[in-house]
Amino acid sequence: MKRIIGYYLRPYYGRMAVGFLIKFLGAVMDLFIPWILAYVIDNVIPVGSLRLIFLWGGIMFVCSILAVSFNIIANRMASRVASDATQTIRHDLFAKTMYLSARQTDAFTKPSLISRLTTDTYHVNQMIGRIQRLGVRAPILLVGGVLFTMSLDPVLSGVLLLVMPVLAAVMVTVSRKGMPMYRRLQSCVDSFVCLVREDIAGIRVIKALSKMDYEKDKFDRINRMVVTCERNAERTMAVLNPAMNMLLNLGLVGVILVGAFRVNAGTSEVGKILAFMTYFTIILNAMMSISRMFVIISKAVASAARIDQVLGCGEDLALLGETEALPEENEEADEIVFEHVVFSYNKNEPNLKDISFTVKKGEMLGIIGSTGSGKTTLVALLMRLMDADEGRVLIGGRDVRSFDKEELRSRFGVVFQNDTIFEDTIYENVRMGRALDGEAIGRALHYAQAEEFTEEKVKNEGAMLDIRGANLSGGQKQRVLIARALAAGPEILILDDSSSALDYRTDALLRRQLREHFRGTTTILIAQRISSVMHADHILVLEDGEMIGYGTHEELMKTCEVYREISRSQTGDMAC
Repeated sequence: MKRIIGYYLRPYYGRMAVGFLIKFLGAVMDLFIPWILAYVIDNVIPVGSLRLIFLWGGIMFVCSILAVSFNIIANRMASRVASDATQTIRHDLFAKTMYLSARQTDAFTKPSLISRLTTDTYHVNQMIGRIQRLGVRAPILLVGGVLFTMSLDPVLSGVLLLVMPVLAAVMVTVSRKGMPMYRRLQSCVDSFVCLVREDIAGIRVIKALSKMDYEKDKFDRINRMVVTCERNAERTMAVLNPAMNMLLNLGLVGVILVGAFRVNAGTSEVGKILAFMTYFTIILNAMMSISRMFVIISKAVASAARIDQVLGCGEDLALLGETEALPEENEEADEIVFEHVVFSYNKNEPNLKDISFTVKKGEMLGIIGSTGSGKTTLVALLMRLMDADEGRVLIGGRDVRSFDKEELRSRFGVVFQNDTIFEDTIYENVRMGRALDGEAIGRALHYAQAEEFTEEKVKNEGAMLDIRGANLSGGQKQRVLIARALAAGPEILILDDSSSALDYRTDALLRRQLREHFRGTTTILIAQRISSVMHADHILVLEDGEMIGYGTHEELMKTCEVYREISRSQTGDMAC
């Protein structure tokens, strides 16, 4: 919350101060009306002067108009400040999310980040707006109402003052219990978003396996958990309104009884009693507003803490203090070098163990291995989505940790294993905001064997692809993604299982285009097919994070049993 108030609201302090002043004047106008009413009843009406009655009536009318006008102006200003501040918070939160490392993203989880960007920022927006609208008006009406009642009749106001400490104690106690409940509620919402996100993304698989009832049961469980947490939090905070009503009504009963005795004794007047009743209503509404504000603040404090966790997250992939380089004679020769690299996701058991290899500029490295062997992890370390625990990864003689992230990743063209097609044109899906013209995109689509089904759509830039490329086949998606990777002419091309949906003919044509048009590009090809990697300059075989084979296809067929077994299972050649 300190970051929200001290940083994001700082540019709006001047505007908020003006809004507070206008709100203050509007609240004062509201407070004057019952006092004028009491004065008219007790002092003007007994005189019998119509001129004075109309005069004071006109003053009451002017006060009412000013109160309404000031409140409308202040509310509009408050809404503008809240929306502008929330826009900045949401922008910075999204930007921070984009630059989180893979480890940090996994730690927060994607559903939680989505929830923080949506639900949590909404709660903060509500708090900023309500604080300006009710946070000024309600306390002024409360304190002002008490002061005006004391000026009218100190004895009667003393009855109300007896109730105030009890009200304050109830509000503090309930709020202390409610805030942790809202934090638990937000954690449950994260799990809820995660399940919905997975089910919507995998709806076709669920239907294909007839698991709709199974997923519905899972949804019902998490939905009940969210409802239970929300109900517990709301039940706790719901104590405020009835408790305050009861206490204030008891105070009102006391005021009426004491007032009746005082009027009967001639020590008070009817007009003061009526004004006192009006002030009591004002005080009651002010207290109700404050209680509602406590609920909103309770939610916002929990949400602000979750937002601050992301915004305050430190740089996980800091640059090295000095640029590290290989000896000068090797800088031109070796494009990519892994030196005794060790990496672990949980920091207990290594997922990659002592990986060392070299790929020279323009060469192709094929990587093959069973699922979970560490193939994609190697790519993540090369692109510095994560840092190795031990050893070094170098490009052109420099440790990847010495590169600026934008400089490093501009060298790559990459197709990830589970890559994304956006709901946009094919043109924009390939361009991705880069300075690429239509000719470059057309060439990339041609090289990726995607020209046949995209030619008309590229010409018609309004032709949209569905979200996640739902209106494309699996092979068509992969070809569009490969075109995206090729379009900028990368120095290093990474294809992570990007041809699994391609037929053998298209796969062969693609590899031929890479050989003919990207000879100077260093290529890392991760594949499940022997046919995809067998023509690579080097092939790396991984098994449980260990490097069990490295060499050409012919060398590995002689020296690596696992590689021979993969080849035998795919080609059916028992003589291998």
